[in-house]
Amino acid sequence: FVHYRSLIFPLLIRAGKPTPFFTFVLALLFCVYNGYLQGRSLSSYAKYPSGWLKDPLFITGFLGWLLGMAINIHSDHILRNLRKPGETGYKIPRGGMFEYVSGANFFGEILEWFGFALACCTIESLAFALCTLFILGSRAKQHHQ
Repeated sequence: FVHYRSLIFPLLIRAGKPTPFFTFVLALLFCVYNGYLQGRSLSSYAKYPSGWLKDPLFITGFLGWLLGMAINIHSDHILRNLRKPGETGYKIPRGGMFEYVSGANFFGEILEWFGFALACCTIESLAFALCTLFILGSRAKQHHQ
């Protein structure tokens, strides 16, 4: 998913509002630090029993991560195609999970990272899932209003 969000997604979006440089730098620093924490935690500290990949916690978490990623990618596709080129104004997204929640893209990403946390069972992955919930949850609430 990191490759999708960092390499593919930016190439797919149409020109929109520019991102302030300071916001970009903060997001970059957060992602680099979080990536380091997740990688370090999984490679140096996490200990799993030999059958972990068959454990119901891992399988449920992996499926949650996979479903969340699919919802996120599909929701991004719907959002990118809301307006025709040159069209402006607010449009309400329809289809996919947008039929059930107003912030389907946010829901997908939250589900994705809670699935990751369940599959990994580390404090670091849970901390990231909670940060994702609080940050994207507040954005979802603003978008809904």
